[in-house]
This record gives sequence, C-alpha cells and structure tokens, in this order.
Amino acid sequence: MAIDKNSALEALKKVNDPELHRDLVSLGMVKDLAVEGTTVSLKVELTTPACPLKETIGKDVEAALKSAGATAVKIAWGAQVRSAPGVSSASMTPGVKNIILVGAGKGGVGKSTVAVNLAVALAQLGAKVGILDADIYGPSVPILTGVTEKPTSKDGKRISPLHAHGVAVMSIGFLVDPDQALIWRGPMATGALLQLLRDVDWGELDYLVLDLPPGTGDIPLTISQNVKAAGVVLVSTPQDVALADVIRAKLMFDKVSVPILGLVENMSAFICPHCQTETPIFDKGGARDAAEKMGIRFLGEVPLDLAIRVGGDKGLPVVAGAPDSLQAKAFIEVAKQVAGSVSQQVVKAPRLPVIGQAVARG
Repeated sequence: MAIDKNSALEALKKVNDPELHRDLVSLGMVKDLAVEGTTVSLKVELTTPACPLKETIGKDVEAALKSAGATAVKIAWGAQVRSAPGVSSASMTPGVKNIILVGAGKGGVGKSTVAVNLAVALAQLGAKVGILDADIYGPSVPILTGVTEKPTSKDGKRISPLHAHGVAVMSIGFLVDPDQALIWRGPMATGALLQLLRDVDWGELDYLVLDLPPGTGDIPLTISQNVKAAGVVLVSTPQDVALADVIRAKLMFDKVSVPILGLVENMSAFICPHCQTETPIFDKGGARDAAEKMGIRFLGEVPLDLAIRVGGDKGLPVVAGAPDSLQAKAFIEVAKQVAGSVSQQVVKAPRLPVIGQAVARG
C-alpha cells in the first residue's frame, strides 16, 4: 500500500495526545511532514518539553503511519509551551505564559522544598522557568536556592531577577535584612507582594512558580484573585491532620476558580540507606487516596530523605545536586505530571486553528 502526504496526514489525525484527548493535527503538533518513498519524516511539537507521555505519543505515531503504508518513520521532537489566551500579555506579568501556584493547607509539609525542586526540574526538562517566593513572613527560597546577592535594576523601573540552577529567582528575602522580622498587617503584605510580582522583569518564561504561604489567609486568597494562574499544586504529607488541611485549601481555590493541577504527597516514606527497609513515618498513600476522593490528579510521591534536607540547607536542590538520585527522579516525575496538567488546562481554552492543510502542503 503506497503512502503519500495526504494519507500520512489522515493517519496522524487518528493519533490522540493521551492527556489532551485530541488528535495531534488539530492540536497543531505535526510539523514538517514529508514522505519519500515509504519513509515518513515529521516533527512532533509537544505542548511542553516536560511532556510525561512523549514515549507513548512516539509509539502511537509510528504505529499509525506504518498501518497507512510507511515502512520507516523518522520523528524529530520539539516543544512549544502554550498559554491560555491573554495570559502572556497580562499587564502584571507580561511574557509569562503560565503561572503555577504551589500551596498547602498547613506549614511543615515541605511546600517550599517541593516548589523549588519543581522549578529546577522543569528547567532541566527544557522549559524557561522562574520562581517567586510569595511567603512574605517566612521567605525560604533564598536559603533553598543558595542565592545571597541583592537584585538590581537595569532601567530604574523594574527589578532584574537573580538566577540559580537555571531558574530566575525572586524573594522579599533578597530585599530586607535577614535578621529583621516583617511586622506587617495582611493588606500591607499582600500589596507588597503584588508590587514585587508586577515590578520584576521576568522576561519570557514558560512557567512562573509562586511559592505561596501555607493556609487560606490573606496572601493566598489575594494572589488567587489577582493572578491569572494556570492552576495550583497542593502539597501534603500523608497523615490525616495534613490531609484535612489540604482539603480546606482545595475548597478555597475552588471558590476563587483556580484550577487544581493536582496533589503531591511529600515525605511519603523513609527508606533506610543501609538496609533499604521502608518506614512510613507519616503514613503512606494518604494523599493518593485523598486525591482520588477529591477527583483531582495525583502528581506523585516524594520520599522523606536526608539528601533532600541537606541539599536544601546548602542551597543546592536535590534535583540539581544529585540529578541521578531516586529523590531527584521523584521530583522530575512530579514536574512532568504538573506540566501535563497545565497543558490540559490550556487546551480547555478556545481551540487553536487547525493547521492540517498547511501541514499537507509543507
């Protein structure tokens, strides 16, 4: 059976992105389609370089084209992170395609550690990423990233972010004396945070991660109402008291119409480095069960491990300091799931134009 561009294109229209549940052609993911004899070559442009199902898409493309008569399939990969209409041109954060909130119902669950490693993992996967420490009263991103410099301004109007581990970084902690407490009432704190968000020259970013303070108080609420976020990543430990609080946090984000990207179970279990025995210090699996009951995505589990704490204290996130470790791989998988969830939210926006005809001519 002979294959040409038109039959190849028709075959590709039957291949769905497993997460977005639409075919690759209507999503505009098929580029540079060419047929030479029975060899088909194309570029698949993913909606994120952190796509969690890249391998599955590749296998499905190859199977569809071979069933249409191709004997060989050559796939080149690319990625173009998309944003919902109007987000990248927003007056507060121009150039930022997607804002990802990271929140928790209570403190002490490792939310900031998850936020920093999430940002670094997305950057390692090929995205342009920034992180803003939105915890005005307890900024921890400076310590977790190892950044000690003071930010400057090129034009006297907007602040240039600092950089660490491939990520643009900003925190109120860079602007105040670390030995001084910020004794501000809620409105002053939220106003300062919104000004900081607006006055930083983030440039072009695929993802801006906002590390929110825990709970459902003024700052998380105000940020949720004033920032057009792609969604929120909720962080919890497995025990009941933390899960009860994260459920309350979800209800708050539901009320202000912020999509829930999913739930991360942090400190899921401790694995002894000597005997490899697993000890569920804070229980295990509670967040997965809670995510299922709440009807939200479970983003993965991160173990309770000394290397994560040591790396954070040294300003070297485990994803950057030990990228081949099991701990880093856990964060990488979480980052892929988050990126996939963001893409799902973007596709819910008005559809992009179908470019199938342009592909067929190309």
